[in-house]
Amino acid sequence: MKKKPVNAMEVARVAKVSQSTVSRVFTPGSNVSEKTKRKVLEVAKELGYRPNALARGLIMNKTNIVGLAMRDMENPFYHEVLGKFTKGLRDKGYHVLFVYTENDEIQQEEITQFLEYSVEGVIVTDAYLSSKVVTQLHENNIPVILFNRYSKDIPCYSVSCDNYTAARQIASYLYEQGYRKMAYITGRTNTSTSQDRQRGFCEFLQEKGMEPMIEEGDYTYEKAYDAAIRLLKSSQRPDAIFGANDITALGALDAAEAMGLSVPNDIAVVGFDNIKMASWPSHELTTWEQPVDEMIEMTIDTLLNEMKIEAVEPVSKLVSGRLIERGTTRKKI
Repeated sequence: MKKKPVNAMEVARVAKVSQSTVSRVFTPGSNVSEKTKRKVLEVAKELGYRPNALARGLIMNKTNIVGLAMRDMENPFYHEVLGKFTKGLRDKGYHVLFVYTENDEIQQEEITQFLEYSVEGVIVTDAYLSSKVVTQLHENNIPVILFNRYSKDIPCYSVSCDNYTAARQIASYLYEQGYRKMAYITGRTNTSTSQDRQRGFCEFLQEKGMEPMIEEGDYTYEKAYDAAIRLLKSSQRPDAIFGANDITALGALDAAEAMGLSVPNDIAVVGFDNIKMASWPSHELTTWEQPVDEMIEMTIDTLLNEMKIEAVEPVSKLVSGRLIERGTTRKKI
């Protein structure tokens, strides 16, 4: 017969403390005297007790669980982000309840998971969040923070790269290299990320009297490849392509190769993110590096602070990045 697991109530009885004290002993950062902590841990070891995180959360009204919603798991950028968020939150004593959403917009059943597990906060990366959903979470005292984008329509904190300024600097860099017929392959057109990159890139060039070509890429390799083929077959073929992210740029690189063009002599290609693939010898992609570690640390700290204080007016936090110059653009003379 399978042995029945020891529960916190039994540990509390033997240690002659309250059940909530047992829960605090096994909760990182809780205020328990060293003497009591040693006593409870000794009894727990003798009885073979293993704490149940969910049960402890019900007793302490604190689950130490943060929800993380993500859509584009095929993008290496977000795959890396997921690992870094998981480690960063674990180092702070929190567990991650990961929800992968197959739709552009987070669905009600996915929000229900967060509510059922009593998450203490929610981080949303590339999935769309409606104001209705945010209101529902806030009504349950669950703060929400957006990562790598922002929204003017919903009351959330956000942390993202300064995409507008970065894209202006990319346009300026290409202009200084002598490129004059430039194109932008977009990401998802309903995201602040792609919109700001397009706005910054286009405004700089328009100030120089140039009108860049625009093609929709949706942040995917396949759509970016097709978009680049259309651009390269155009009678006004561009001499430089800026992709909304590195996957977009890699699609453009392969399209240029398929068309028999030389990079960077016939056409330059620039991406955004600086994923690991960008530095591979077969790619050597010039790109804009987002300070991912800084962004993740800022996101976690902002969320944990928001969980501790009463609601205040949310703000959008922007961080800078830097251009990584590689072989897909001309070198400065």
